Amino acid sequence: MRIQIINPNTTHAFTERLLRSAVAIAAPGTEVLAANPDIGAASIESHAEEALGALGVMQLVTEGEANGIDGYVVACFGDTGVHQAREIARGPVVGMTEAALYAAAMIASRFAIVTLPPRTRAHSLRVLHETGLLHRCSLHAVEVPVLDLEDDVAASYPIIAAEARLAIENDRAEAIILGCAGLAEMVAPLSAELGVPVIDGVLAGLKMAEGLVATGIRTSKRSTYDFPPSGFTMPALRRPET
Repeated sequence: MRIQIINPNTTHAFTERLLRSAVAIAAPGTEVLAANPDIGAASIESHAEEALGALGVMQLVTEGEANGIDGYVVACFGDTGVHQAREIARGPVVGMTEAALYAAAMIASRFAIVTLPPRTRAHSLRVLHETGLLHRCSLHAVEVPVLDLEDDVAASYPIIAAEARLAIENDRAEAIILGCAGLAEMVAPLSAELGVPVIDGVLAGLKMAEGLVATGIRTSKRSTYDFPPSGFTMPALRRPET
């Protein structure tokens, strides 16, 4: 099977990091690809940037459908463009936030998201409401700009660890969800330090996508996620060749 990781922002270094972590855990026989749009925002920390990212996701899924992709994982916390992509894709489209929340719900009674930066809390809250898991999940945020992770993920580790510890001690969280893509390398050391499961949504999403594809489960076209009835024309989101 062919699973594509979609990074909705334009930072290729993030995309490469996501691909490395996904390939490391992919099942035998799974080909993992990764892509990001050429035009949009370098990071997605606002509603405006999210709207641009959703267009990029739609374009990449449109291309993926023409290129034999079996399933997709959207690697942005808040699940940028997931609902729109499901109207285009025949196979499953898994959002990293949904994947992390559903995984946490199966292994812990209460859990917490540690996201970044604080203004992105609104994106997490939207998915918590959609999944009906708000009553089981607390939401924490740290003052770390997303693009800081491009240069030095390790520098943000103690900040995220401290906030996760507060969630465990004050909110009775029994598992921690990392609220940003590209943090997979923190999972093992953070779990060992905190003594609770730590979940990376991209990795959880990959395994869920593999399972759905392997069992023949595709996106329902009965109503909500049917193909757009009037069709649409995608704007040019690729840089012109020079």
